[in-house]
Amino acid sequence: MHPFVNVLMEKKPIVWEEIKKYLTPQEVPPKYEDIKNFHIKMVKDYPERQGKYVRPTLVLLMCEAMGGDPNKAIKTAAAMQTSEDWILIHDDFEDDSEERRGRPALHKIYGRELAINAGDDLHIRMWKILRDNEKVLGPQKTFEIMDEFYKMLLRATIGQTVEIKWTKENKIDFTDEDYFFIVDGKTVYYTIAGPMRLGAIVAGATREQLDAIFKVGTPLGRCFQIKDDLLNLIGDEKKYGKEIGGDIIEGKRTLMLGHLLRSAKDDDRKRIIEILNKPREEKTQEDVFEVIELMKKYGSIEYGQKIAERLAKEAMENFEKLDFLKENKAKEQLRMAIDFMLNRDK
Repeated sequence: MHPFVNVLMEKKPIVWEEIKKYLTPQEVPPKYEDIKNFHIKMVKDYPERQGKYVRPTLVLLMCEAMGGDPNKAIKTAAAMQTSEDWILIHDDFEDDSEERRGRPALHKIYGRELAINAGDDLHIRMWKILRDNEKVLGPQKTFEIMDEFYKMLLRATIGQTVEIKWTKENKIDFTDEDYFFIVDGKTVYYTIAGPMRLGAIVAGATREQLDAIFKVGTPLGRCFQIKDDLLNLIGDEKKYGKEIGGDIIEGKRTLMLGHLLRSAKDDDRKRIIEILNKPREEKTQEDVFEVIELMKKYGSIEYGQKIAERLAKEAMENFEKLDFLKENKAKEQLRMAIDFMLNRDK
């Protein structure tokens, strides 16, 4: 087990206790009690499954590494985690994913309409958590944090748009640049740079310091996503929590798929395109394994791993240039986080 997992396990209950305060049922007349209970059960489902808590942990660690009080960042961290849960509900519906965190995706349990509504409910609760930051941080920082959420989430939507569009269009001429355009919206800002910047805002960061954090978050976020895509291909399904090869079934454009399409010769390339052209429900596990074996044959897995390693190295080098961080435990834990993004197994 990677040592950063212990840090995630340490921070998770702190953030979860705050989130639970906001997962209370709405008041309804007594005759509608059953509906109220049914609704809140759906709303709480993904939060109670509890993911890795990488994003809220980065919020807390960056705040503390800058000399801020991490207790003042707990609501921001709770909002960050809540955002992940409502986005995943919507994302799983859009991708028609089968599993999330080792259990059926929410829309597979309750149907698409009810799952989307549960995600909408969590989205609304996220903004309430952020609004309540005023009690801890005052109005100026509260609105700075809400503005950062706005920019971060808005950028994620275009990343999602282009990923869905290119998947539906079965885009074949797919470059590394195209891949990073998707990732820079969906992962770089939202998963790494955004949470770190949010923690820094709580600690009183300047514009220049926030810009410097992006120089860490960009390569690290790219590394994180490549690793996630690699785990989807060659990971341990029990640890990973989603079906192996799901990205191939969904037709997602990954760095490794782009490399394979550029590298494969003649009949192999025709076969890959033939599999990608199949509707999701017609793709078989044999098709998935065939594509994965071709990725191994043409060095696409190795290609992705090498780029992830290079990006992790760049992130660490840029992290060491952040001279405004204190030499404390949180800074060392952020170093561990950089290594974790590359070497995690789930």
